[in-house]
Amino acid sequence: MNKLKNLFPLFFILFFTPVTFLGQHTLTIEIKGLQNNNGQIVLEFTNDHGEKVLGITHPISENNCVIVIENLKPGKYAFKYFHDENKNQKLDINWLGIPEEGFGFSNNAIGKFAPPSLEKTIFELKQDMVLKCTPKYY
Repeated sequence: MNKLKNLFPLFFILFFTPVTFLGQHTLTIEIKGLQNNNGQIVLEFTNDHGEKVLGITHPISENNCVIVIENLKPGKYAFKYFHDENKNQKLDINWLGIPEEGFGFSNNAIGKFAPPSLEKTIFELKQDMVLKCTPKYY
């Protein structure tokens, strides 16, 4: 019985400890400045090795999109997204290979004549974060 009394405070502390203290964080991605409300945002969330962690589609409202990802472990991540205006689940390009829909990357990274390197898109999640992104349109 005495051992049980000693375990009660430990149980109480663990039960009422916030999840963020245990290493789970929330990432909020705000994509602002979309050309219109057509379609959806398609986002691919990866770890720092480029391995897919999550695939997300999210609606657009008032030319903006706010995506909330909860219960993420601390670590290094990256993402890329595009404005899928016709909901065909792919980034449409013209005959020259130039995107016809808006797109972007974490850290608002840009590349020259190609997507940015993974290293430019990686960010470190140590606590709850809000990342603001602006899509690129041609």
